[in-house]
Amino acid sequence: MPPGGDPFAPPTDDAARPPAVAAGTEAEAAARDANPQYVLPLVVRIERAAPPQRTDALETAARAVLTFLADPRSTDPDGEWTPLVEAWTDGRIRKVVRRARGAEWTRAEALPGITVTGTDAAPAHVRVFPPVPLDGWPKDLSRLQVSGTDLTDAEPPAPVEPGSRPILWLNPELEMTAGKAMAQVGHAAQLAWWRLSEAQRKAWADDDFRLAVRVASRALWPALADSDRPVVRDAGFTEIAPGSCTVVADVPALGELT
Repeated sequence: MPPGGDPFAPPTDDAARPPAVAAGTEAEAAARDANPQYVLPLVVRIERAAPPQRTDALETAARAVLTFLADPRSTDPDGEWTPLVEAWTDGRIRKVVRRARGAEWTRAEALPGITVTGTDAAPAHVRVFPPVPLDGWPKDLSRLQVSGTDLTDAEPPAPVEPGSRPILWLNPELEMTAGKAMAQVGHAAQLAWWRLSEAQRKAWADDDFRLAVRVASRALWPALADSDRPVVRDAGFTEIAPGSCTVVADVPALGELT
């Protein structure tokens, strides 16, 4: 944990290093993994009487990650979260989703972060926090449970026309809890964000990061997974095997699928 015990305090190493997340070789990956590891915490509000719909929670988590990445506190050279973002992207872009209700949610909202609301009739609420050391979570977040995020949709989500908006396609062969899937679509949104120009990022932000999350058909999935689109391959820390392809980000601004 950073000096003083504050998990949101910036790291003390001020050396400028390029992000290591796009490691292209085993040596680069080893160097990345040797760096201090940070994690991006997300908390989804799940009240017993009114849990969110699964698809709305997934889409809200992806939008929360994008909102955080675009926030001046994360991007400006002197932004209060910028050193933490740089330390986080020096390692694996880990994300962990926990759940909260009642007083737990109230305490979580009191910590520095951004709450993003879904678009469903009874919308999901996801709060994203600046990165924290892997073993240095703030007390009010470390107490929250990772389990218990098995959300469902009351009705199948409506079909989305490819090319009409960014679509984060889930692997139809994998079973993931909502919390795991929320982290995976957050990764996909982030990888897509890094591929966009500043003008394209601004256009997406101006559209409130409109996107859809859908499970790909088995017929479509092979072409998606083999395309030049951003692909998330899981590290295998939880739930699924290492190297599993979990999500493909199909973002129209990146051009036609090839």
